[in-house]
Amino acid sequence: MVLTVSDVTKTLPQSGLERPILDRVSLHLEAGKSLALTGESGSGKSTLLHLVGALDGFDSGEIRVDGTSLSVLDDSGRAALRRSSISIVFQQFNLIPSLNVSANISLQAKLAKRYDPDWEDQLAQRLGLAQLLARYPEQLSGGQQQRVAIARSLAMRPKLLLADEPTGSLDEETGNAVLALMLDLVAESNTALFLVTHSPTIASALDRRLHLSTGGLT
Repeated sequence: MVLTVSDVTKTLPQSGLERPILDRVSLHLEAGKSLALTGESGSGKSTLLHLVGALDGFDSGEIRVDGTSLSVLDDSGRAALRRSSISIVFQQFNLIPSLNVSANISLQAKLAKRYDPDWEDQLAQRLGLAQLLARYPEQLSGGQQQRVAIARSLAMRPKLLLADEPTGSLDEETGNAVLALMLDLVAESNTALFLVTHSPTIASALDRRLHLSTGGLT
């Protein structure tokens, strides 16, 4: 099991009070499988993704990624786990402006000492980036930047891929094509995909779907 979330609770301040944004949430995800998390704005979808990605702490419960319990890790341990096992596709892309497309794609793979130029070439070809490798982020459209972010996330062959609205900046046709390709690549690399989306259509393309509401999952 790549991801196990067990009875996780997270509270956030609201109007001077602490309220549970996540209340004893549990889920699991296996290698090579995909899981969509849906829910209204403010329901805690991105909060849960950040917890799973070792970007934030939680109040109680347990999260295990690739057999490692996040609650026992300090900041450097969490950073090391993200470098070695977790990739995240954010809504904001988070590309490095001073690096060209090729260097942005390979950065995390090189940090994880898992750089494979043939795999990077394959990703660039299949995501329509082969002719853009020498360009810089400011020279790309939003959709092109999103595809670079997806290529970067897959280049290191992570154990767990987290994606927050990964096709949100793409038109419907391109978004559907990129999602299909993303699912193919995830299956080929035996990566577990945990995807946050507001779209029932996107969610239906994944292996499983969970809905987050009033702090709990259905």
